[in-house]
Amino acid sequence: MMDYSRSFMALLGPLTLGPLLLGSHAMAQAVEPTQLAPVKVEAQRDASLITPDVDSARQQIQRIAGGVAVVDSEQWQASPAATVKDVLDYTPGVFVQPKWGGDSRLSIRGSGLSRYYHLRGINLYQDGMPLNNADGSGSFQWLDPSAYRFIEVYKGANGLRYGGGTLGGAINFVTPSGYTAAPFSVRLDGGSHGWRRLQMSAAGNQGALDGFISASTQQQDGFRQNSKGDIQHLNANVGWQFAEQAETRFYVLGVHERQEIPGTVSRDTALNQPKQAAANNLTNHWQHNLDGARLANRTLWLVDTTEYEVGAWYGQSQLDHPIYEVIDHNSTDYGAYSRLNHYGQFGQRDNEVTLGLTWSAGHINGQQFVNTGGNRGAQTAHARNSARNLIAYGENRLELMPDLFLHTGLQYQYSERKQQNKFGATPYTGEKNYSLWNPAVGVIWHPDEQTQLYGNVSRSSEAPTYGDLKFDDPTALDRLKPQTATTLELGTRGQRPQLAWDLSVYHARLHDEFQCLSSPWNICDSTSNLDTTIHQGIEAGLDWTLWQQPLQQPGAVNLNTAYTFNDFRFHDDARWGNNRLPGTPRHYLRSQLLYTHPSGAFIGPNVEWVPEAFYVDNANSLQSKPYTLLGAKAGWKHGQYSWFVEARNLTDQKYIASASITDVAAPNAAVFEPGSGRSIYAGLQINY
Repeated sequence: MMDYSRSFMALLGPLTLGPLLLGSHAMAQAVEPTQLAPVKVEAQRDASLITPDVDSARQQIQRIAGGVAVVDSEQWQASPAATVKDVLDYTPGVFVQPKWGGDSRLSIRGSGLSRYYHLRGINLYQDGMPLNNADGSGSFQWLDPSAYRFIEVYKGANGLRYGGGTLGGAINFVTPSGYTAAPFSVRLDGGSHGWRRLQMSAAGNQGALDGFISASTQQQDGFRQNSKGDIQHLNANVGWQFAEQAETRFYVLGVHERQEIPGTVSRDTALNQPKQAAANNLTNHWQHNLDGARLANRTLWLVDTTEYEVGAWYGQSQLDHPIYEVIDHNSTDYGAYSRLNHYGQFGQRDNEVTLGLTWSAGHINGQQFVNTGGNRGAQTAHARNSARNLIAYGENRLELMPDLFLHTGLQYQYSERKQQNKFGATPYTGEKNYSLWNPAVGVIWHPDEQTQLYGNVSRSSEAPTYGDLKFDDPTALDRLKPQTATTLELGTRGQRPQLAWDLSVYHARLHDEFQCLSSPWNICDSTSNLDTTIHQGIEAGLDWTLWQQPLQQPGAVNLNTAYTFNDFRFHDDARWGNNRLPGTPRHYLRSQLLYTHPSGAFIGPNVEWVPEAFYVDNANSLQSKPYTLLGAKAGWKHGQYSWFVEARNLTDQKYIASASITDVAAPNAAVFEPGSGRSIYAGLQINY
């Protein structure tokens, strides 16, 4: 077993000595999306060193030779902003569908295709701090879209900035600081199916101190039976610039959730009686009830042309989860990281080096009981799951020519998964360790100041989560291997006076892809490795001002479109041949046409289009159904006031939003999640 304390110190040494070995040179900072100019970084007392503004974040992320995006909160403010789908739906390559309450099914480049509950294959961060559990799984209930200033999306292996190396990449949700948020803001929203929310925030700064706090409460009766929900969020941070070029920032995150679960139903029920809940979900009152809190700190200081950063986090949560049995999970997750960025020169060329080290650990004390109408019956299980990870990574960005840059990167991950069974007459302990290497190389070329062309080849890998492993079966424990993938990506992004685009094409060859087949309760019954699979696709985004001063009237007509093409297949599989992998539609398009007036008024239609049904089983014998959802929104924003009205699914189409998967599905298999019917939402926000 690895000695973590010694390993941490051994790697921390060269990390902190890195700048001495690299030397002191002029810092290269992105002042335009496609240009680097040597400057010296200096702190400003009117801005946070740790939390950048949106423009700075966009300039920084566009230095990456791969598919990335920054989503400004301005893009989702005129919407309910109640789910991850609301805030990321116009981001190409990101497929997300809500299931119940705040829970969603999220996939990037086919990550976690078979994972119907919890998240896998994507690393979630808030303000640069991991939100995932130590085993790699994640929950959406921690997220409050109304609290964020912007979101960073790193697709695929492009998330190495935070040490990520998974197939789906990384998403970082960034809250405002006391420098960027309004001194006081209140927002009130309401709409169909009994949905309502109140959110308030306050912010300010004085001298070297600044702070931000946001609190929200949200309730809904739900579109379906047994889908009532109630959730509260708290997000706060306090920053202190304790020296001219140094800052520390403390974060607090809290969640309190009580949510019913309607469950999946047959295709016929989903398309004809979409409000109906699964019979067992009603009988045993399936729920997801979470209470949790997280504390974190980030500290950054600048020394000449080098940024040093260290941080740590600690979180606890209690999950009361009546489903097929009553799940009682008491979870603790914690960790620490250190990172440096050095901006200098290699020979006569600009060069940027990033070195990082992240250590994380956690455990779940889990008990299970017979579910009797949503209440606990006799105990059936008790185990303690634990995980530890050590991730070391480095990146280098070298200027080959004034407009051409070479990117190289390497990540190493060591992971431990362990379970101690504490129930029954024959307790046992199972343990498995993994060592994973992920190299990457890419180039980015700027043919002009507003255009980028890029390409990269990268490797990604993932260790199993607790739910994947059969700790009581040593043979099965040894048989399950880590998932690996090699991805080739080509793309371009840029802008013109009335046009912005973002296009990525990728091809990934996976070995030992995790596939979790559902039991009758839609719980992961068993996880196995597929032999070889192919994930390839297109991610295209377009923001185009089609018409300036339409009909000689003030304003403009803008088209915002995100298209995702998914081609995920088995590759010469002994049983499934070249069948399509189930779980995600091949085509997904989200488009909005919006007229905006200089007064701040806006109005326009939108569409969500899935022209082909997707399969829900490996045999490709059962499908969902194609659908087209029409919507419209209108509103006004002027000064400190803004309001919106949005209508969704105007034709009240019955459709299937998502599904769990299996190997061979019966015609009446209860694996489908119906989408919501016609609905309307409205909101009012006042900033003081």
